[in-house]
Amino acid sequence: MPEQKFKPVRKAVFPVAGLGTRFLPATKVMPKEMLPINDRPLIQHVFEEARDAGIEEFIFVTGRYKNMLEEHFDFQPELEHTLELRGKVNMLTKVRDSEIPAGKLFLTRQPKPLGLGHAVWCASKIVGNEPFAIILPDDIVNYKQGCLSQMINAYNQHGGNIVAVKDVPRKETSKYGILDICEDKGDTVSIKGLVEKPDPEDAPSTLSIIGRYILQPEIFEYLSIFEKGAGNEIQLTDAMAKMLDKQDFHGLRFKGDHFDCGSRLGFIAANIAYGLNDPEIGEGVKGILKQY
Repeated sequence: MPEQKFKPVRKAVFPVAGLGTRFLPATKVMPKEMLPINDRPLIQHVFEEARDAGIEEFIFVTGRYKNMLEEHFDFQPELEHTLELRGKVNMLTKVRDSEIPAGKLFLTRQPKPLGLGHAVWCASKIVGNEPFAIILPDDIVNYKQGCLSQMINAYNQHGGNIVAVKDVPRKETSKYGILDICEDKGDTVSIKGLVEKPDPEDAPSTLSIIGRYILQPEIFEYLSIFEKGAGNEIQLTDAMAKMLDKQDFHGLRFKGDHFDCGSRLGFIAANIAYGLNDPEIGEGVKGILKQY
């Protein structure tokens, strides 16, 4: 077996401390990450993406009232016993597939909502001195090969730091972290600059970062300064920008349909898309769409 060129990406950080205010009152008690896309909650979609990409350790950066996230991935003996007795093998398989093995789930708290950069910093002691992935559960990508798997393939080729990117309308650049491109190679672009939420007239491109990152551990040195940026928050993009002249950064134009499930419209669109692709209910979903 050939020697691996770069340190493997074994750990993934899931920032899940947000309040989910756009979905109130649904998220008054239930974490936003537990809202279902078809038959699985958001958090399970991104967990499965990470697991399928070879991630071995899963780090949840949580906040208050997020216990349900941990419970969802725990062993549920009563439920499994009931399903077994009733012969519901298919359901039993689905339940067991949602469990994270012992010793693979790690929890840390973000006590105050100080920004994505701060949430990632909260996981620094668990990540340690190795490259790691960051997955934002609001963003899901529907494709036969998961977005993170595509990114790890790019990382194994280029090393350094990788972000998932897609083109957005110029008028919407103020909603995203935007790339300043050095060289466009088609599927990948090399990056010379990053700007957090620029006004359309100031945006260096229309390539935006979506919620997938592979970063080197040196990012924590910059995050630990706790410097505030856009929105008076500690921005991950700002810390990444300071690493650009020291490490390689690439953007990957991933394959697949991206849904921003942090918005109500994106959430509904994702449910329609995943429902249409579900062999059990796809035809029924088509019928409902025609009806309305």
